[in-house]
Amino acid sequence: MAPAFRNGFLRKTGLALALLAPGLLAPGLLASGLAVAAESAAVSTPRVTATLLSSRGAVAPGERFQVALVQKMARGWHTYWQNPGDSGEATRISWTLSQGATAGEIQWPAPHAIPVEPLVNFGFEGTLLLPVEIAVPQDAKPGERLTLTANATWLVCEKICIPEEGAFTLDLPVASTAMVDDAAQSRIDAARAALPAPAGFKGRLAGDGEALALTLPGLSGPPSELRFFPLSDTLIDHAAKQDASAGPEGTVLRLARSNAFKITSGEVAGVLTFKEGGLARSLSLVATADPALVTSAAGSADALRPAVVRIPLPVEGADLTLWAALVFAFAGGLILNLMPCVLPVLFIKALGFAQLARASRAEVREQGLLFLAGVIVTFMALASMVMAFAALGSSVGWGFQLQSPPLVIALAVVMTLIGLNLLGAFEIGTSAAGVGHGLASRGGRLGAFMTGALAVVVATPCTAPFMGAAVGYAVTQPPALGLAVFLALALGFALPVVALSFAPGLLRLLPKPGRWMLILKQAFAFPMFATAIWLIWVASVQAGPGGVLAALVAVLAAGFVVWLVGVTRDTGRGRILSSALAVLVVFAAGWFVVQSAAPEATTEARAGDIQAWTPERVTALQGEGRPVFVNFTAAWCITCLANERVALSRQEVKDAFAELKVSYLKADWTNRNSQIAQALAEQGRAGVPLYLFYPASKGGQPEVLPQLLTPDMLVTAARRAAGKELKTAAR
Repeated sequence: MAPAFRNGFLRKTGLALALLAPGLLAPGLLASGLAVAAESAAVSTPRVTATLLSSRGAVAPGERFQVALVQKMARGWHTYWQNPGDSGEATRISWTLSQGATAGEIQWPAPHAIPVEPLVNFGFEGTLLLPVEIAVPQDAKPGERLTLTANATWLVCEKICIPEEGAFTLDLPVASTAMVDDAAQSRIDAARAALPAPAGFKGRLAGDGEALALTLPGLSGPPSELRFFPLSDTLIDHAAKQDASAGPEGTVLRLARSNAFKITSGEVAGVLTFKEGGLARSLSLVATADPALVTSAAGSADALRPAVVRIPLPVEGADLTLWAALVFAFAGGLILNLMPCVLPVLFIKALGFAQLARASRAEVREQGLLFLAGVIVTFMALASMVMAFAALGSSVGWGFQLQSPPLVIALAVVMTLIGLNLLGAFEIGTSAAGVGHGLASRGGRLGAFMTGALAVVVATPCTAPFMGAAVGYAVTQPPALGLAVFLALALGFALPVVALSFAPGLLRLLPKPGRWMLILKQAFAFPMFATAIWLIWVASVQAGPGGVLAALVAVLAAGFVVWLVGVTRDTGRGRILSSALAVLVVFAAGWFVVQSAAPEATTEARAGDIQAWTPERVTALQGEGRPVFVNFTAAWCITCLANERVALSRQEVKDAFAELKVSYLKADWTNRNSQIAQALAEQGRAGVPLYLFYPASKGGQPEVLPQLLTPDMLVTAARRAAGKELKTAAR
């Protein structure tokens, strides 16, 4: 072939192939795209690899199809069924669907009994598919896309339990005809075929002395390895042996009652598993309960479940009325002023009043009202966020902002700057009437407002008596009622300063302005420095050495910016350049803090006699016959730290715990933890501290201790939990 002809042929052939390539490759690419779209990206941990699998590569308008959450568990690890048994938590999925699509409930396979001595859990090992039906709307149009977003949470356990979560997205095209992904459809069909089949008969549940008798008319024999898994976790003792025998009306399965036995309706539901001809089978069962079991359920539960015990003073309880919650909130806010994190700020405000006392009563009153406004606005802002997150099921509570290391560091910087200002290192305004006095040249009004806001922010690490129950009540109420409780808290908190501003007689008792005010002003710098040191320590607990470095860099940058602005205040063009440099330094320091102060993962175990809290650990220890003390705490909680110093670390308390074999568990909420937040919510609380004493009996309910502890109180509660003193029910 001549070179010229060969080159021309190749050019023409290449051009033709280039033009044909998209058409030739498009079907393959489309098929490939659909195959990929049929399964989401995997969420992997050392314990579980999870994906969302779709039986469709493309969906049709109005059709129903199946997806499945796939969990592949590492050897020895398991997740949980609807009723997790003696411990655990079921997998949950929340959906966000486009195009008006809807998702059904999880279709649960039959569980396995997983012994974790001395307990038995109900769950799954190996590879698990949880099918869910998706309905495509009739008005979906071909050419559009159906986006499925699933946010799943699950608890995976071996000897320890770890809560995990994952977000999964499938983006499926809408077509006139559905395109089935055969491989995915086959896997999901196999999972659905293994779901418990309807029993075809109705069981009967009756009392049999201290046990229960479940009659199964449709089963004869009885079949081998028969076991009943109830949906309710208050029906049977999950760890007890289930004995089956032949009866005149079919198989009778003898079940041990739960310590917290309770039936709330005339029917009970569950799953039967057994082997027939060597093959595993499962049936979905509904059984009619003997009316005597239903009517006596409340009495049985009360008799078998230890009473919740509360020490009478202070009176705190979850069963508050609105008026009681308002009174508790007002009293808690008033007492909050005595906390060490608040007093320095209030002293500064009082010092400002002393300077103005002989100048203008009207100005003093105005300052008091502006302080009140700052308190109310800040309380309402924090309360709105807490209640909004609570409504969404998020794991935040009172003091949530201190679970963020960058915000803790920012507060430490503010406290350091306030201290330097009080010592005269630089001036913010010309008086001590309020921190932030010179934020704008407005005669101190903005300073008074900002002092109220600052007082609330530094008060959030503290929880006063009465306050915990009130805040816990507030976050469970409709927004209007919840905000009313927080408003009462704000009014109680602001009352002392407002009363001082409207009480000329009290102000006249103060000495005349003079050198003593300068000395006192400088003295107040040191509580501010102490607060800054404490906040840096909190950052070290949250984020380790990186948190300390970030805090020190932030303090250095803040000091440099204040110095730079001060020395270039009256230098014209130099002031513009220095301001630009100051902004650059602030942004650079902020970026460094955010990058360096990442929360560290919480440890799974604690050294010494104090162990890390989990609900499963509480259940296991109670099963061993040991009383359990749980300390819900945080490094940023001043009240918690005070209780540890004053009561929990006292030798007489340690001796009593050792003598009575009390297990001490600590639930550390320094960083966000959804499991701890859920436990707080179950006790009607939105923040720490919370102290629970569980009795030495399986399933026993805890005694809730007051928020301010004494050694005698702890020793007495330990004896009650160990059964050394008679329990009395709360009134």
